[in-house]
Amino acid sequence: MKKKTSLLLGSLFILTVITGCKKAEEIKKETNEETQQIIKLSEESIKQIQLETVITELQPVTGELRIPARVITNQNNEALVGSMVPGRVHDVFVNLGDNVKAGQVLMNVEGLEIGEIKAGYLKAKANLDFAEADYKRHKILSEQNVGSKQSFLEAEAEYQKALAEFQAEDKKIHSIGLTDEDVANGTSQSNNDHISGRLAIRSQINGVVVERNVVIGQQIDASTNALKIINTNTVWVDGQIYEKDIPNLSKKTDAVFITTVYPGEKFIGKVIYIGQVVDEQTRTITIRCEFNNLRGKLKPQMFGEIEIPISKDAKAITLPEDAVIKDAGNEYVFIKNNAGGIVHEFKVRKIVAGTNLNNRIEVKDGLKPGENVVIKGSFYLKSEMKKKEFGEEE
Repeated sequence: MKKKTSLLLGSLFILTVITGCKKAEEIKKETNEETQQIIKLSEESIKQIQLETVITELQPVTGELRIPARVITNQNNEALVGSMVPGRVHDVFVNLGDNVKAGQVLMNVEGLEIGEIKAGYLKAKANLDFAEADYKRHKILSEQNVGSKQSFLEAEAEYQKALAEFQAEDKKIHSIGLTDEDVANGTSQSNNDHISGRLAIRSQINGVVVERNVVIGQQIDASTNALKIINTNTVWVDGQIYEKDIPNLSKKTDAVFITTVYPGEKFIGKVIYIGQVVDEQTRTITIRCEFNNLRGKLKPQMFGEIEIPISKDAKAITLPEDAVIKDAGNEYVFIKNNAGGIVHEFKVRKIVAGTNLNNRIEVKDGLKPGENVVIKGSFYLKSEMKKKEFGEEE
């Protein structure tokens, strides 16, 4: 019984292998037939359709790469405004769309911690003034050989200690946005004691208010983005290029931005960044350009296209657009098999198309120099190929 079972299993295994090999051969045969499709034309037919061919060769690639793009803010000219210490919004002096200057007071915040920081600074300043005066007095006495050296050294130590404490408090008030004048004069708005707990929030850059997220009486802290300021004197424009086009780019080259918002107008800028990571889904990388925008015409989130010159060192095989046949998401060309005779043969060849440059298609893969490619009459050959396929199906 065991012997029969073994023989049966062995037979099934051999049958499976034979069937698998047969299917593999059929698939290979179908693939070969697909890639080796031959179209035959007479000399008369070639003349009637005015078919033309060209011998492929590597040539310098010239032209511009045009890609979709979007205007964004220059992040170096963008600022989020808020308070470094917790408090309550007392005043807001700006609204959306207002132009502001660097150093301009945008709002006031009140809080106990603000008052404590100011008091600490004033106390350290008073101690420093006293220690400095005492140190200078002992120094004069020491130079006149009147005072004791011990008293002078003690006064010097107290002065150095007071100076260190003052510098620490001085850094603290500046870290939260206060100035020496704010502490000394109480922001110059009034002289009542309540001002001591008030912090003036200033703009860090010249620009326009594009976000306001606070109202009077609102409690805020260091995590609150109260206002957003942007300066659009320069803007960035981001586009996405396919990885196959990367070799054609050169860094720090000029770029042109065009948009349907301003028909016929071109904005001149420069490429400042070419991405280092390819997006897994789209197989593209980011390219960033910078443009002067003193007239304010370019707005963040505006769409358009950027034109980038191809690198001067780039070389490739290029063909006229009519030479490349697109079918079912693939690109094909026709190769002439023989040089002449009564019957001419043309073979289908799948290629990988690259950039469209001045109505010429760059061929990234599938062709090599010296091949005879059809550049006129490809659509006729395609129709003949389809007829042949339909005939075989029937």
